[in-house]
Amino acid sequence: MSTIRFNALKETLQRKPISITEQSVRRSELFNKKVLTLSTCRQYMPKEAYTAIKNATKHGTKIDRKIAEQIAAGMKAWAHDQGATHYTHWFQPLTGITAEKHDAFFEPIGDDLAIEKFGGSQLVQQEPDASSFPNGGLRNTFEARGYTAWDPTSPAFVMGSTLCIPTIFVSYTGEALDNKTPLLRALQSIDQSATAVAKYFDKNVTKTIATLGWEQEFFLIDTALASSRPDITMTGRTLLGHSPAKGQQLDDHYFGSIPRRAMGFFRELELECMQLGIPIKTRHNEVAPNQFEVAPLFEEANLAVDHNSLLMDVMEKVAMNHDFKVLFHEKPFAGINGSGKHNNWSLATNTGVNLLSPGKTPMSNLQFLTFFINTIMAVHNHADLLRASIASASNDHRLGANEAPPAIISVFIGNQLTQVLDDLEKVSKGKLTPEEKTDLKLNVVGKIPDVLLDNTDRNRTSPFAFTGNKFEFRAVGSTANCAVPMTVLNTIVSEQLRKFKIEVDKLIDAKSMKKDDAIFNVLRDYIKKSKSIRFEGDGYSDDWVKEAKKRGLSNMKTTPEALKAKVSKESVKLFEDHEVLTEAEVHARYDIELEEYTMKIQIEGRVLGDIATNHVIPTAIRYQNTLIENVSGLKSIFGTGFKKLAKEQMDIIADISTRINEIKTNVDAMIEERKKANKMTSEEKRAKAYCDKVKPYFEEIRYHCDKLEMTVDDELWPLTKYRELLFTK
Repeated sequence: MSTIRFNALKETLQRKPISITEQSVRRSELFNKKVLTLSTCRQYMPKEAYTAIKNATKHGTKIDRKIAEQIAAGMKAWAHDQGATHYTHWFQPLTGITAEKHDAFFEPIGDDLAIEKFGGSQLVQQEPDASSFPNGGLRNTFEARGYTAWDPTSPAFVMGSTLCIPTIFVSYTGEALDNKTPLLRALQSIDQSATAVAKYFDKNVTKTIATLGWEQEFFLIDTALASSRPDITMTGRTLLGHSPAKGQQLDDHYFGSIPRRAMGFFRELELECMQLGIPIKTRHNEVAPNQFEVAPLFEEANLAVDHNSLLMDVMEKVAMNHDFKVLFHEKPFAGINGSGKHNNWSLATNTGVNLLSPGKTPMSNLQFLTFFINTIMAVHNHADLLRASIASASNDHRLGANEAPPAIISVFIGNQLTQVLDDLEKVSKGKLTPEEKTDLKLNVVGKIPDVLLDNTDRNRTSPFAFTGNKFEFRAVGSTANCAVPMTVLNTIVSEQLRKFKIEVDKLIDAKSMKKDDAIFNVLRDYIKKSKSIRFEGDGYSDDWVKEAKKRGLSNMKTTPEALKAKVSKESVKLFEDHEVLTEAEVHARYDIELEEYTMKIQIEGRVLGDIATNHVIPTAIRYQNTLIENVSGLKSIFGTGFKKLAKEQMDIIADISTRINEIKTNVDAMIEERKKANKMTSEEKRAKAYCDKVKPYFEEIRYHCDKLEMTVDDELWPLTKYRELLFTK
């Protein structure tokens, strides 16, 4: 074993066991302890300020600047009681992660005196430098001003000694430079569209919120072992590494007993999450060794997105306390399952109704069918845009890899609901007879709750599946910011609901058709039109790829190909119609995501070339020299008879030379392709070149490096192996 690997393993094995004694305090007692909740606002703020922030949170009303001063004073007092010395506007730029700039509650006032200062202006707006954040051409370097503006719908919280205020991030001229702003706009749009349709069934509905429950998958790798791998350090995944003899074949890790060190991590993580208001409910082992998952209860979508971003920050901090490195990458190890972030989405009204859950009456079930079928129709009409919302260099490794949903977008609803839709499809066009209405309401719609009792199974191969009272968008990658797919999903469903209402109202007005008749007629047409997007079988199979092609469904396997849907005329119009994104903002995001893709592939290519040239090849040569000395010694002892005795050694020597030659040839060719791609001025062409010309060399180089790993003396091999990374507890 090499010195690097030996020292890394020695550090791991000599580490003292970490205590996992769980605090006796109940989770419910810790919940929201570090969050400025409405009940806390009532304690620290005047009634006028409390009412203003409550109305802003509940109804989206604006807060007067004078009231903001009172809110800031109460917020500062609460933060001080939590031990905060600084404050920051916490935002989500287009880097995909969070950002913050800390300022102290401190200001000199002269005469050798200072005060703790935090007013309404500091609360409502700040001006961080925007020059180094991705902007896609929306800002020039010499015009770098950007503003963060308070989002009162997401509560402030204290992390360590800092008051964190969730904010949006926009340019000087108002363009969105973050992921939160478009999400808030999309949520406003779905509220309006869904509420208008929900009023068909209940006039008391005045607001609809999109809800989200994410499931975060990740790997926990020992810090010392991870640090010994340049590829993990620089890219978040292993670019080389031969599969171990034992991987996940036995399925013995899935839902198994959580290892002691991991349990210590989980317990501290949950305690932190509870205090920050992140309602973590579930923890368990995932399929691959050292892979895990956490999941919270459902929340309003904007808050859920903030909580997922916050969770990822907290996980990395807590992991350090347990000598772990968290790997969020969608495919950190070849040959075993990657990680996703399933987004469970639904709609709820102010009357407490889940619009994707059937009720006790035919009317409530018709409401369920309305939103259920319109969601399917939305996915059918905008499947390519939905695919683009989950596109990234890292997620390309996972989608369609017989472990995750394919790149083909389809909807799974289960056999029972398929039968319900088939029955509805047979409804005659036009006004329904009394007999047809009775049959529909009693025998079809009325039985939906009973149907769903048995419809609890899930299709693990479907990218978008109905799972009882919600849709699960399973294709979202583990590194993704949930805001991006949630912005797209809520926008396309909002668009579809708008169209639905127009069509229903038109039938009612033009043909004097009753509401139920009009709804049934429109839903019947939607069922027929969206049939091609529904698939109940194995999404991993080759047969589905062929079938999907016959149905006219796209199969965009790479990010450069998938992202084009974002800038289509239809997509730009969609975003503009719903005031979610302007055309300039759409194209800016397209350029940013293409550049990010290029940069990630470029970095991986550089790291792979470095490891192959400076680690693998010299190690192989060193071992080859040892074999050559062995053969020379045999020759000096046995003379001409040495060839028979040294045949195996000579074959290995020749094989090593072949591998070294292949590695060097492919690395050189990869570098030349990188140089060509770097000269391209078009972001689109450069990304495509990296995808089609540079990236294919990765597997060629890896193949020969991994073969050498199984050939070279284990004591010499410089890289920590899979069996050590995945099975060291």
